[in-house]
Amino acid sequence: MLNSSFIGSSLPTTTTFYSKPTKTHKHHPTITSLNRPPPPQNPNPSPNFITTISKFLWGPSLPPQLLISTVRSTWSTTWQIMMSQLAPSDPSGSYTRPTSQFRAKPGNQFSRQNFKNLHLYVGLPCPWAHRTLMVRALKGLQESIPVSIAAPGLDGSWIFLNSGTRDKDRLVPGSDNVNGCRSLREVYKLRAGGYSGRSTVPMLWDVDKKDVVCNESYDIIELLNASFNDIALNPDLDLSPPELKKDIEKWNAIIYPNINNGVYRCGFAQSQEAYDKAVNQLFDALDLIDNHLGTSRYLCGDRLTLSDVCLFTTLIRFDIVYNVLFKCTKKKLVEYPNLHGYMRDIYQIPEVATTCNLEAVMDGYYKFLFPLNPGNIRPIMPGGCEPDALLRPHNRETLSVPEGVQVYIT
Repeated sequence: MLNSSFIGSSLPTTTTFYSKPTKTHKHHPTITSLNRPPPPQNPNPSPNFITTISKFLWGPSLPPQLLISTVRSTWSTTWQIMMSQLAPSDPSGSYTRPTSQFRAKPGNQFSRQNFKNLHLYVGLPCPWAHRTLMVRALKGLQESIPVSIAAPGLDGSWIFLNSGTRDKDRLVPGSDNVNGCRSLREVYKLRAGGYSGRSTVPMLWDVDKKDVVCNESYDIIELLNASFNDIALNPDLDLSPPELKKDIEKWNAIIYPNINNGVYRCGFAQSQEAYDKAVNQLFDALDLIDNHLGTSRYLCGDRLTLSDVCLFTTLIRFDIVYNVLFKCTKKKLVEYPNLHGYMRDIYQIPEVATTCNLEAVMDGYYKFLFPLNPGNIRPIMPGGCEPDALLRPHNRETLSVPEGVQVYIT
């Protein structure tokens, strides 16, 4: 970082100062030039320490082959330990997603009188939390159901930032707006009897009872879609209409295991066999859906549904994260003409873009998933994911079918 005291100085870089002659050098004045490098300083000794250790290890005292073998074995063991905590796997090395501990009760309904008791906790990098933000925005519930946005912490937990940053065009991490906690773990522990399990987002919180209503993303989006129509600004929008329930369930059975969770099964695989299986299932599903979207605007015809919401939050992250960091490298989403146009179509629906802070998404993965990216270097945003590219015309309205014609999947 440049030192601000040197910026804008009126002195030219070739300026030279002359001091008075000394007794030792009667005929040669001492010259001090701004071009002369400053005396060596080392406010942070770590780089020199690392250099010294590196020279020692790579010197004649230890053969390079032995060093590489030792470091590789140590890192492999450490990586497996970290991955077992980050992403538990089965004996084959396949990632096994833990189940949500707080599910919405069947028939759970909320009325105008008690909706103010609810508060939504999310994290912007998380695609599961993004689902809830999308449905909340599409239904017009932003003012009715407040939200607190956590940020990923260095230890892998969700924390709250008290920076006071605000952005009118997109959501950004901030403070806990209802409990004033420093981390999501603290919020979970506020419930009666405490809590020692995984503190995940999204999470719907009962403010008065100080308890978790639900932390399963699909349960929450079903609640947001159907249980708050008396206070929603867009109550006529039904993302799960009765006549499309079976189609939605069929698409969810394809999307969740192979795509939503499939990208994680690729990125968190702990064996080659587990990765090969996951990546083949992922791209088989993407090929299937891309082919279907060649004749259908959305998954279930002309109506946007919860299945589209669930697919979108993975697609919007695909080229910026999963293709690179999770090794989903067979194809980029931009190489799928129907899927990429479909993603742009949904992105351009009013209120959706405001839920997509792609810089925060990239930071959340590249800078905090240490086992997958130890250097914490965030790559540049792909051109096809820039806002201008996402706002390009998609022309998918031409796929609309005549009124009264219902499309079913087989």
